Amino acid sequence: MDNQTDANKENEDSQKGIPFSRKLCYAIGGMPYEMTITVKVFFMQIFLLDVVKMEAFYASLILFLGRAWDAVTDPLVGYAVSKSGRTRIGKLIPWIVFTMPLGVLSYIMLWYTPQDTMSPAFSFSWYFIWCCVFDTFISCHHVPYSSLNMFLGGDEKDRDSATAYRMGVEVFATLAASAIQGQIVGVHHAKRTHTCSLQNNTEELSGNYTDKLTDISEIALQNTRTAYLIAAIVMGILYLICCLVLFFGVKEQVAPLSNLDSIKVPYLTGIKMVVRHTPYVRLVFGFLFSSLAFQVNVGNFALFCTHAAHLGSYFQHFILITLASATISVPMWQTLLVRIGKKTTIFLGLSIYIPALVEIIVSKSSLTTLIIMSVLSGISLASIFLLPWSMLPDVVDDFKVKNPSFLDLEPLFYSCYVFFNKFGGGLSVGISTLVLHFVGYIPGACKHNSEVIYALWILFAPVPLGLLLIGMVIFYFYPINEEQRQKIQEALRNIGTEPNSKEEELGL
Repeated sequence: MDNQTDANKENEDSQKGIPFSRKLCYAIGGMPYEMTITVKVFFMQIFLLDVVKMEAFYASLILFLGRAWDAVTDPLVGYAVSKSGRTRIGKLIPWIVFTMPLGVLSYIMLWYTPQDTMSPAFSFSWYFIWCCVFDTFISCHHVPYSSLNMFLGGDEKDRDSATAYRMGVEVFATLAASAIQGQIVGVHHAKRTHTCSLQNNTEELSGNYTDKLTDISEIALQNTRTAYLIAAIVMGILYLICCLVLFFGVKEQVAPLSNLDSIKVPYLTGIKMVVRHTPYVRLVFGFLFSSLAFQVNVGNFALFCTHAAHLGSYFQHFILITLASATISVPMWQTLLVRIGKKTTIFLGLSIYIPALVEIIVSKSSLTTLIIMSVLSGISLASIFLLPWSMLPDVVDDFKVKNPSFLDLEPLFYSCYVFFNKFGGGLSVGISTLVLHFVGYIPGACKHNSEVIYALWILFAPVPLGLLLIGMVIFYFYPINEEQRQKIQEALRNIGTEPNSKEEELGL
């Protein structure tokens, strides 16, 4: 009887919309994932290659297999979350809060260098294990957090508004993470770049001067390793604070046609139902190829700026320009999606990225060129941050209308959505690093051959451009436009008021 009373109260609350404080606390709860993943995307490759001095082949295995493991854990965590029962503090939030300490610890250990000199086997094992452990616990945070959007209360407009808050804060989180990481480790990368420049200019000299430069380079390397550990500790503290804000500021509500109970559908049946839903498949693959375009680009950003454009001391500034542009652009895309619809807005947003990539392809990589590219890519990046996540609840609602007997599958939808994105991201960065291995990339070297420079250029612009165009073609065939979305919401309301609806079966 008490459970029925609580459910009735939550349903009444959900009709009142989502309070601003709940939206804000919900948005802050997504910052840990974006901060840690941003740092991994921008800095993990150069950390393994130039700071740990790991062979490119082993680094590619860690980057690919680690992301592949991360991707595989998402559907499993999603199903585990779906099967778990509801507690006094909810069903989703306990997963976020109780796995937080282990997530923080594993993230710090991922950036810790246990020895000055490590064998290839030990180095690979250390970073691969901690990468997999961290990715497991961040999945335990991100999968239930993503699903929480469906359980904040309110209607579809409230959910879209909450998504906009979330994406705005998450883009800010990427900016903050890059700024913090860049300020802590960027100065040390700049010093090493300067030392390399001196070594390249004095290759014919020998004796004490060359030995002195070598000693300076080793000291700079040790300082860089320490800086990465300090940055990881700072990120861990922010991770903790954001989870506490989510815990104290958000209370789960009952979603339409849902009782937030443990699902009864077998795992494989649920997965099969999800991946056979046509709008979901097209949204997933459109998001996959579009996000891959950004991931391949930013994954090679640091190496391209350092070794191809010879602007290594500026790369953290390019990152800040990109993410600042993205942060400013989120409200613009939110306004446009309300006025012209989500499908039209995603096309417009992705199109802005095309001139930036073409500019890199046809012109030399000067400081001005990279600044312009950073601004345009940031504006476009904001659309890929916001739009697909705003479109996903529409797909879930469409599934509910067409399959009213299959309820409470939201965690599976969100976890599979993240799975394809992460797996594709792991594939892109793993293949990128493997390509560098085959063209002769030397870890920690100050100068590379022309094949390495050419490969970095290909990975930085032409490949992302091709992936982006594929994503836009898939989005063209995405079936839920603004008119169809309105029909789905009307059908959902009709199902919710039928005499034999799920809510009345549950006594709600």
